[in-house]
Amino acid sequence: MVGEEMSRELGGSVLVANVQALASSYSGDVPLRYLRPELHAEEVLVDESLPIPTIDMRKLLVDDDEMGKLHLACKEWGFFQLINHEEAEVIEKMKADVQEFFKLPQKKKNEYAKLPSGVDGYGQNFVVSEDQKLDWADMLFLQCLPASERNMRFWPDEPTSFRETLVKYSSELVKVSNCLLKLMAKNLEINPEQFTNMFEDGRQSVRMNYYPPCVHASKVIGFTPHSDPGGLTLLVQLNEVQGLQIKKMVNGYQLVLSLVHLSSTLVTLLR
Repeated sequence: MVGEEMSRELGGSVLVANVQALASSYSGDVPLRYLRPELHAEEVLVDESLPIPTIDMRKLLVDDDEMGKLHLACKEWGFFQLINHEEAEVIEKMKADVQEFFKLPQKKKNEYAKLPSGVDGYGQNFVVSEDQKLDWADMLFLQCLPASERNMRFWPDEPTSFRETLVKYSSELVKVSNCLLKLMAKNLEINPEQFTNMFEDGRQSVRMNYYPPCVHASKVIGFTPHSDPGGLTLLVQLNEVQGLQIKKMVNGYQLVLSLVHLSSTLVTLLR
C-alpha cells in the first residue's frame, strides 16, 4: 500500500508499552524511562503583559487592523491563537470521537497499534533505542492527505463515526490553512495563488495525543520539546487541562510561555 510506503519513508520506531495502560495499573514510582528532570529546569513565564497573539478569522477578511495583527504574529512569534474560524462544530465532533477512542478497552485500541516499520497507528513514534527517554503519552497518528496515502488499517472503526469525522475535519483544516496562507501572502505582497500552490500537493497528518494522569506529574513530560517539520501546524486543545507551552526570546532571554485554553480555538504554528 502507498500508506505503508509513506510510513517507511518517515521512519519506524521501537515498540514500547502503552502509557495509558501503565498509568492505570501502577501504584509506585514512575518507571525510570519516563523520568525527565532535565526538562523542568527552565523558567515558565505567565505574564498578562506579554499576551500570545489572538487572531479573529472573521475580522481578517474585512479589517486591515486584524491583518496587521496577523502580520506581526507571523513576523514576531510564528505562533498565534485563531478564533471565530467557523469550524467549531466539526472540531467538537472530532474531539468527542478522539475521547471515545481513548476510552476503548486496551485490547481494542491495540488493534490499531503501529508497526515497527512505520509511523501510522496507535502508540509512540520516533523511539529509536531501548534506553531512550519516553514521553508520558500515547498517540494515534494518521496520514490524511493525499487520500491515496491513507492506510485505513490504522483508522479506527470505533467509534463508528470516527473515520467520517476525521475526513471532514481534515477537509475543514485544509480550508482554514489555505485561507491563512492567502492572507499571509497578501501581507507579504506576493501572489496568493503562487504561495498556496507551494502546498497544493503537500501532506497532511493528524496526531491525537492522550496524556494519562500521573501521581508524579512534575517528574514526567507529556511531549518532548520540539519544532514541527511541516509548513503549518493547526493544534486543537481537547479540554481545559493546561500544559501547552511555547518558547520565545524576550529581551535576550529564552522563556517558556504557558497558554490558557480557549474552547474551539485553533493554535497555529508556522515553521
